[in-house]
Amino acid sequence: MPASNVSSAWRELKNEAADCTRCDLYKHATQTVFGEGPTAATIFFVGEQPGDQEDLAGRPFVGPAGRLFDASLEEAGIDRKRVYVTNAVKHFKFVMRGKRRLHSKPDGGEIKACHWWLQHELELIQPPLTVALGATAARALFGKVVTIGKLRGQPHNLANGSECWVTVHPSALLRAPNEEARRQGRQQFIADLKQIRERAEELRD
Repeated sequence: MPASNVSSAWRELKNEAADCTRCDLYKHATQTVFGEGPTAATIFFVGEQPGDQEDLAGRPFVGPAGRLFDASLEEAGIDRKRVYVTNAVKHFKFVMRGKRRLHSKPDGGEIKACHWWLQHELELIQPPLTVALGATAARALFGKVVTIGKLRGQPHNLANGSECWVTVHPSALLRAPNEEARRQGRQQFIADLKQIRERAEELRD
C-alpha cells in the first residue's frame, strides 16, 4: 500500500477508535489514547495502557513513565519521533483514592477487546521490529500470559512475521524499592533499548 494510503487508513482507524465501546473502560476514561508516530516506523513500541496524564492529554507516554521512556530512548540513541508508540489497552483503567485516579491493571477481557485496535495498527504499519514494554503488552502480542524474565534479551517471532523483543515497562523502574534498584533497572532497560536499536538497524539494512 502506498505511504499516503497507509497514513490515510491510519487516520481513519484513529478516528474510529475515538468512539470505541468494545469494553466498559470508555465509560470512565476521558478519551481514547491512540498510538502515535510515523506509519513507516521500523520500531513499534507497545505499552500497557494510558495513565492519568495520558488520559487527559490524549497522547501515549507523556506522564512520569513517558518522561523516563523518552530519556532512556535518547540515551540509547533512538529518536522517539522516528518510532511508533502505542498501548495494548487504549483507555485509562483506574480506581479512585480520594481525588486521585490510581492505575489499575487491565484484565484479560479488556486486553482481548482492545487487541482489535492493536492488530490493525500492526497490520497498517507492518513494523519489522515490535517491542513489548511489560507483561500486559507481551500478553497482548503473544496472546497468552508470559514471563518477562524468560523472554527478555532475545528475538521472538509474532504471528504477523514481525520480530518481537520484550523488556520492562518504564513504570516498573519508577516503582523500584530504592535508588540503587532504580539505577540498575534503568541501566538494564537502556541496554535492552541499545540492543533493540542495533537489531532494528540490521533489519532496515
